[in-house]
Amino acid sequence: MASQDWFDKDFYQVLGVSKDASGADIKKAYRKLARKYHPDQNQGDSAAEAKFKDISEANSVLSDAEQRKEYDAIRAMGSGARFTAPGGAGAGGGFEDVFGGMFGQGGGRQSYTFQQGGDYDDLIGGLFGGGRFGQPTGGYRGFGGPTRGRDVTATTTLDFITATKGDQITLQSAEGKPITVRIPAGVADGQKIRLRGKGHPSPDGGESGDIILTVNVRKHPVFERDGLNLRVTVPVTFAEAALGATIQVPTLGADPVKLRVAPGTPSGRVLRVKGRGVETSKGTGDLLAVVQIAVPSHLSSDAEEKLKAFAAELPAENPRDDLIAKARS
Repeated sequence: MASQDWFDKDFYQVLGVSKDASGADIKKAYRKLARKYHPDQNQGDSAAEAKFKDISEANSVLSDAEQRKEYDAIRAMGSGARFTAPGGAGAGGGFEDVFGGMFGQGGGRQSYTFQQGGDYDDLIGGLFGGGRFGQPTGGYRGFGGPTRGRDVTATTTLDFITATKGDQITLQSAEGKPITVRIPAGVADGQKIRLRGKGHPSPDGGESGDIILTVNVRKHPVFERDGLNLRVTVPVTFAEAALGATIQVPTLGADPVKLRVAPGTPSGRVLRVKGRGVETSKGTGDLLAVVQIAVPSHLSSDAEEKLKAFAAELPAENPRDDLIAKARS
Protein backbone atom coordinates (compact mmCIF):
# COMPACT_ATOMS: atom_id res chain seq x y z
CA MET A 1 0.00 0.00 0.00
CA ALA A 2 1.07 3.57 -0.53
CA SER A 3 3.08 4.94 2.37
CA GLN A 4 2.74 8.29 4.07
CA ASP A 5 6.48 8.59 3.40
CA TRP A 6 5.61 9.27 -0.22
CA PHE A 7 4.73 12.84 0.80
CA ASP A 8 8.14 13.38 2.35
CA LYS A 9 10.53 11.33 0.22
CA ASP A 10 11.80 12.59 -3.10
CA PHE A 11 12.48 9.36 -4.96
CA TYR A 12 13.77 11.27 -7.99
CA GLN A 13 16.40 12.94 -5.82
CA VAL A 14 17.30 9.60 -4.22
CA LEU A 15 18.11 8.13 -7.64
CA GLY A 16 19.60 11.37 -8.93
CA VAL A 17 17.24 11.73 -11.90
CA SER A 18 14.85 14.42 -13.07
CA LYS A 19 11.06 14.16 -12.66
CA ASP A 20 10.66 13.59 -16.40
CA ALA A 21 13.30 10.85 -16.55
CA SER A 22 12.50 7.94 -18.81
CA GLY A 23 12.18 4.37 -17.60
CA ALA A 24 15.57 3.60 -19.11
CA ASP A 25 17.17 6.51 -17.25
CA ILE A 26 15.69 5.32 -13.95
CA LYS A 27 16.88 1.78 -14.57
CA LYS A 28 20.39 2.95 -15.41
CA ALA A 29 20.62 5.20 -12.35
CA TYR A 30 19.37 2.44 -10.07
CA ARG A 31 21.84 -0.13 -11.39
CA LYS A 32 24.75 2.22 -10.79
CA LEU A 33 23.68 3.00 -7.21
CA ALA A 34 22.76 -0.63 -6.42
CA ARG A 35 26.25 -1.80 -7.34
CA LYS A 36 27.79 0.88 -5.14
CA TYR A 37 25.65 0.45 -2.01
CA HIS A 38 24.64 -3.22 -2.03
CA PRO A 39 25.23 -4.83 1.42
CA ASP A 40 27.37 -7.55 -0.12
CA GLN A 41 29.83 -4.88 -1.19
CA ASN A 42 29.65 -2.96 2.12
CA GLN A 43 29.78 -5.52 4.91
CA GLY A 44 28.99 -3.94 8.30
CA ASP A 45 28.34 -0.48 6.83
CA SER A 46 24.94 0.53 8.26
CA ALA A 47 24.92 3.78 6.29
CA ALA A 48 25.40 1.93 3.00
CA GLU A 49 22.66 -0.54 3.99
CA ALA A 50 20.24 2.32 4.71
CA LYS A 51 21.15 3.99 1.42
CA PHE A 52 20.56 0.72 -0.44
CA LYS A 53 17.10 0.40 1.11
CA ASP A 54 16.27 3.97 0.08
CA ILE A 55 17.31 3.49 -3.54
CA SER A 56 15.54 0.13 -3.67
CA GLU A 57 12.33 1.72 -2.42
CA ALA A 58 12.69 4.58 -4.90
CA ASN A 59 13.28 2.21 -7.79
CA SER A 60 10.38 -0.06 -6.85
CA VAL A 61 8.01 2.90 -7.15
CA LEU A 62 9.46 4.80 -10.10
CA SER A 63 10.11 1.71 -12.25
CA ASP A 64 6.43 0.74 -12.09
CA ALA A 65 4.29 2.98 -14.32
CA GLU A 66 1.15 2.74 -12.16
CA GLN A 67 3.00 3.33 -8.88
CA ARG A 68 4.93 6.21 -10.38
CA LYS A 69 1.68 7.81 -11.55
CA GLU A 70 0.16 7.55 -8.06
CA TYR A 71 3.37 8.76 -6.44
CA ASP A 72 3.50 11.85 -8.70
CA ALA A 73 -0.16 12.58 -7.96
CA ILE A 74 0.35 12.33 -4.20
CA ARG A 75 3.48 14.48 -4.30
CA ALA A 76 1.63 17.07 -6.32
CA MET A 77 -0.76 17.60 -3.40
CA GLY A 78 2.10 18.95 -1.30
CA SER A 79 3.99 17.71 1.74
CA GLY A 80 1.39 19.09 4.14
CA ALA A 81 -1.13 16.36 3.31
CA ARG A 82 -1.33 13.32 5.58
CA PHE A 83 -3.26 10.06 5.68
CA THR A 84 -3.63 7.12 8.01
CA ALA A 85 -3.17 3.53 6.93
CA PRO A 86 -6.12 1.13 7.36
CA GLY A 87 -6.51 0.03 10.94
CA GLY A 88 -4.22 2.82 12.21
CA ALA A 89 -5.07 5.55 14.63
CA GLY A 90 -6.21 8.92 13.46
CA ALA A 91 -9.26 11.02 12.79
CA GLY A 92 -10.99 12.04 9.56
CA GLY A 93 -9.30 13.28 6.40
CA GLY A 94 -7.51 9.94 6.03
CA PHE A 95 -6.00 7.93 3.19
CA GLU A 96 -9.38 6.80 1.90
CA ASP A 97 -10.55 10.42 1.68
CA VAL A 98 -7.49 11.43 -0.35
CA PHE A 99 -7.87 8.64 -2.91
CA GLY A 100 -11.64 8.86 -2.89
CA GLY A 101 -11.33 12.41 -4.15
CA MET A 102 -8.60 11.62 -6.63
CA PHE A 103 -10.05 8.50 -8.21
CA GLY A 104 -13.75 8.64 -7.44
CA GLN A 105 -13.68 5.93 -4.77
CA GLY A 106 -15.68 7.13 -1.85
CA GLY A 107 -16.64 5.47 1.41
CA GLY A 108 -14.72 2.79 3.26
CA ARG A 109 -11.02 2.16 3.32
CA GLN A 110 -9.37 1.32 0.02
CA SER A 111 -6.46 -1.05 -0.52
CA TYR A 112 -3.79 -0.46 -3.17
CA THR A 113 -1.46 -3.38 -3.79
CA PHE A 114 1.76 -2.86 -5.68
CA GLN A 115 3.26 -5.85 -7.48
CA GLN A 116 6.97 -6.51 -7.97
CA GLY A 117 8.48 -5.12 -11.14
CA GLY A 118 10.19 -7.34 -13.71
CA ASP A 119 13.25 -5.17 -14.34
CA TYR A 120 13.92 -4.73 -10.62
CA ASP A 121 13.84 -8.47 -9.90
CA ASP A 122 15.93 -9.31 -12.96
CA LEU A 123 18.53 -6.75 -12.03
CA ILE A 124 19.06 -8.08 -8.51
CA GLY A 125 19.11 -11.66 -9.81
CA GLY A 126 21.71 -10.75 -12.44
CA LEU A 127 23.91 -8.60 -10.23
CA PHE A 128 24.06 -10.65 -7.06
CA GLY A 129 23.52 -14.27 -7.93
CA GLY A 130 19.74 -14.64 -7.98
CA GLY A 131 16.93 -14.12 -5.51
CA ARG A 132 14.34 -11.38 -5.21
CA PHE A 133 15.42 -8.54 -3.00
CA GLY A 134 12.85 -7.54 -0.48
CA GLN A 135 9.95 -9.93 -1.10
CA PRO A 136 7.07 -8.27 0.73
CA THR A 137 7.24 -9.41 4.36
CA GLY A 138 5.65 -6.27 5.71
CA GLY A 139 6.03 -2.82 4.17
CA TYR A 140 7.99 -2.11 1.03
CA ARG A 141 10.45 -4.40 -0.70
CA GLY A 142 13.73 -4.30 1.11
CA PHE A 143 12.01 -3.92 4.51
CA GLY A 144 10.53 -6.29 7.05
CA GLY A 145 12.96 -9.18 7.35
CA PRO A 146 14.98 -11.66 5.30
CA THR A 147 14.21 -12.10 1.63
CA ARG A 148 12.71 -15.32 0.31
CA GLY A 149 14.61 -16.92 -2.57
CA ARG A 150 13.16 -16.99 -6.07
CA ASP A 151 10.98 -19.85 -7.29
CA VAL A 152 12.22 -21.94 -10.21
CA THR A 153 10.03 -23.53 -12.89
CA ALA A 154 10.93 -26.89 -14.40
CA THR A 155 9.35 -29.71 -16.40
CA THR A 156 9.78 -33.47 -16.48
CA THR A 157 8.28 -36.27 -18.57
CA LEU A 158 7.10 -39.47 -16.88
CA ASP A 159 6.02 -42.78 -18.30
CA PHE A 160 2.37 -43.68 -17.80
CA ILE A 161 2.96 -46.31 -15.09
CA THR A 162 5.19 -44.04 -12.98
CA ALA A 163 2.59 -41.26 -13.11
CA THR A 164 -0.22 -43.67 -12.23
CA LYS A 165 1.47 -45.76 -9.55
CA GLY A 166 3.80 -43.09 -8.14
CA ASP A 167 7.54 -43.43 -7.62
CA GLN A 168 10.70 -41.65 -6.52
CA ILE A 169 12.75 -40.07 -9.28
CA THR A 170 15.94 -38.02 -9.44
CA LEU A 171 16.17 -34.77 -11.39
CA GLN A 172 19.21 -32.59 -12.04
CA SER A 173 19.29 -28.88 -11.35
CA ALA A 174 20.83 -26.32 -13.71
CA GLU A 175 23.94 -26.43 -11.52
CA GLY A 176 24.17 -30.23 -11.89
CA LYS A 177 22.92 -30.94 -8.37
CA PRO A 178 20.72 -34.07 -8.06
CA ILE A 179 17.23 -33.47 -6.64
CA THR A 180 15.13 -36.35 -5.34
CA VAL A 181 11.41 -35.99 -6.10
CA ARG A 182 8.60 -38.13 -4.77
CA ILE A 183 5.95 -38.48 -7.48
CA PRO A 184 2.53 -39.07 -5.90
CA ALA A 185 0.34 -41.82 -7.32
CA GLY A 186 -2.19 -40.54 -9.85
CA VAL A 187 -0.34 -37.41 -10.98
CA ALA A 188 -1.99 -36.18 -14.19
CA ASP A 189 -0.55 -34.79 -17.41
CA GLY A 190 0.07 -31.05 -16.98
CA GLN A 191 -0.16 -31.17 -13.19
CA LYS A 192 2.24 -29.04 -11.15
CA ILE A 193 4.18 -30.28 -8.13
CA ARG A 194 5.73 -27.79 -5.67
CA LEU A 195 9.12 -28.80 -4.27
CA ARG A 196 9.45 -26.57 -1.23
CA GLY A 197 12.85 -25.09 -0.47
CA LYS A 198 14.46 -26.49 -3.64
CA GLY A 199 14.56 -23.19 -5.56
CA HIS A 200 17.05 -20.32 -5.44
CA PRO A 201 18.59 -19.61 -2.02
CA SER A 202 17.84 -16.36 -0.23
CA PRO A 203 20.49 -13.66 -0.69
CA ASP A 204 20.23 -12.59 2.97
CA GLY A 205 19.56 -15.68 5.07
CA GLY A 206 15.85 -16.10 4.41
CA GLU A 207 14.07 -19.23 3.26
CA SER A 208 14.86 -20.67 -0.17
CA GLY A 209 12.36 -20.52 -3.02
CA ASP A 210 10.50 -23.51 -4.42
CA ILE A 211 10.72 -25.51 -7.62
CA ILE A 212 7.43 -25.57 -9.51
CA LEU A 213 7.61 -28.83 -11.47
CA THR A 214 5.21 -29.37 -14.38
CA VAL A 215 4.65 -33.05 -15.16
CA ASN A 216 4.14 -34.34 -18.70
CA VAL A 217 2.88 -37.92 -18.98
CA ARG A 218 3.60 -40.14 -21.98
CA LYS A 219 0.61 -41.87 -23.55
CA HIS A 220 0.17 -45.59 -22.94
CA PRO A 221 -0.42 -47.89 -25.93
CA VAL A 222 -3.33 -49.64 -24.17
CA PHE A 223 -4.67 -47.59 -21.24
CA GLU A 224 -5.85 -44.02 -20.85
CA ARG A 225 -6.86 -42.00 -17.80
CA ASP A 226 -10.49 -41.15 -17.09
CA GLY A 227 -10.27 -39.36 -13.76
CA LEU A 228 -9.28 -42.08 -11.30
CA ASN A 229 -10.49 -44.75 -13.71
CA LEU A 230 -8.43 -46.51 -16.37
CA ARG A 231 -10.08 -47.12 -19.71
CA VAL A 232 -9.11 -49.91 -22.10
CA THR A 233 -10.69 -50.99 -25.39
CA VAL A 234 -11.18 -54.79 -25.53
CA PRO A 235 -11.87 -56.51 -28.87
CA VAL A 236 -14.32 -59.46 -28.80
CA THR A 237 -15.41 -61.65 -31.67
CA PHE A 238 -18.91 -61.54 -33.07
CA ALA A 239 -19.56 -65.01 -31.70
CA GLU A 240 -18.35 -64.02 -28.20
CA ALA A 241 -20.56 -60.93 -28.20
CA ALA A 242 -23.59 -62.81 -29.56
CA LEU A 243 -23.34 -66.00 -27.53
CA GLY A 244 -21.52 -64.69 -24.44
CA ALA A 245 -18.04 -65.60 -23.25
CA THR A 246 -15.46 -65.23 -20.50
CA ILE A 247 -12.51 -63.18 -21.73
CA GLN A 248 -9.22 -61.92 -20.33
CA VAL A 249 -8.76 -58.18 -19.83
CA PRO A 250 -5.30 -56.60 -19.24
CA THR A 251 -4.58 -54.57 -16.10
CA LEU A 252 -1.91 -51.90 -15.59
CA GLY A 253 1.29 -53.45 -14.27
CA ALA A 254 -0.39 -56.69 -13.14
CA ASP A 255 -1.81 -59.96 -14.47
CA PRO A 256 -4.93 -59.95 -16.67
CA VAL A 257 -8.32 -60.49 -15.04
CA LYS A 258 -11.22 -62.59 -16.30
CA LEU A 259 -14.41 -60.78 -17.30
CA ARG A 260 -17.79 -62.15 -18.30
CA VAL A 261 -19.31 -60.88 -21.55
CA ALA A 262 -23.06 -61.42 -21.50
CA PRO A 263 -24.84 -62.84 -24.57
CA GLY A 264 -25.94 -60.09 -26.95
CA THR A 265 -23.35 -57.56 -25.76
CA PRO A 266 -23.17 -54.68 -28.25
CA SER A 267 -20.04 -52.85 -29.33
CA GLY A 268 -19.32 -49.90 -27.06
CA ARG A 269 -20.71 -51.41 -23.87
CA VAL A 270 -18.54 -50.65 -20.82
CA LEU A 271 -17.69 -53.48 -18.45
CA ARG A 272 -16.38 -52.42 -15.04
CA VAL A 273 -13.66 -54.11 -12.97
CA LYS A 274 -13.79 -52.64 -9.45
CA GLY A 275 -10.63 -51.35 -7.81
CA ARG A 276 -8.29 -51.83 -10.76
CA GLY A 277 -7.95 -48.16 -11.67
CA VAL A 278 -5.71 -45.40 -10.28
CA GLU A 279 -5.03 -45.76 -6.56
CA THR A 280 -4.44 -42.48 -4.68
CA SER A 281 -4.77 -41.16 -1.15
CA LYS A 282 -8.13 -39.69 -2.18
CA GLY A 283 -9.57 -42.96 -3.48
CA THR A 284 -9.22 -45.75 -6.00
CA GLY A 285 -10.75 -45.87 -9.46
CA ASP A 286 -11.98 -48.79 -11.58
CA LEU A 287 -10.91 -50.44 -14.81
CA LEU A 288 -13.38 -49.66 -17.60
CA ALA A 289 -13.29 -52.22 -20.40
CA VAL A 290 -14.99 -50.93 -23.55
CA VAL A 291 -16.23 -53.73 -25.78
CA GLN A 292 -15.32 -53.48 -29.46
CA ILE A 293 -16.74 -56.09 -31.86
CA ALA A 294 -13.93 -57.45 -34.02
CA VAL A 295 -15.15 -58.20 -37.54
CA PRO A 296 -13.17 -60.88 -39.46
CA SER A 297 -11.43 -59.42 -42.50
CA HIS A 298 -11.31 -62.72 -44.41
CA LEU A 299 -13.91 -65.51 -44.67
CA SER A 300 -13.62 -68.85 -46.37
CA SER A 301 -16.21 -69.65 -49.02
CA ASP A 302 -17.88 -72.13 -46.71
CA ALA A 303 -18.00 -69.66 -43.82
CA GLU A 304 -19.38 -66.94 -46.08
CA GLU A 305 -22.23 -69.22 -47.25
CA LYS A 306 -23.06 -70.14 -43.67
CA LEU A 307 -23.04 -66.47 -42.65
CA LYS A 308 -25.45 -65.62 -45.47
CA ALA A 309 -27.74 -68.45 -44.36
CA PHE A 310 -27.55 -67.08 -40.80
CA ALA A 311 -28.41 -63.56 -41.97
CA ALA A 312 -31.43 -64.88 -43.86
CA GLU A 313 -32.80 -66.30 -40.60
CA LEU A 314 -32.60 -62.96 -38.77
CA PRO A 315 -35.68 -60.72 -38.34
CA ALA A 316 -36.11 -58.11 -41.07
CA GLU A 317 -35.00 -55.22 -38.87
CA ASN A 318 -32.82 -52.21 -39.65
CA PRO A 319 -30.82 -51.21 -36.54
CA ARG A 320 -30.40 -47.71 -38.01
CA ASP A 321 -34.11 -46.86 -38.28
CA ASP A 322 -34.21 -45.26 -34.83
CA LEU A 323 -31.05 -43.25 -35.53
CA ILE A 324 -32.46 -41.86 -38.80
CA ALA A 325 -35.77 -41.01 -37.15
CA LYS A 326 -34.05 -39.07 -34.36
CA ALA A 327 -31.90 -37.19 -36.89
CA ARG A 328 -35.05 -36.00 -38.70
CA SER A 329 -36.82 -34.80 -35.56
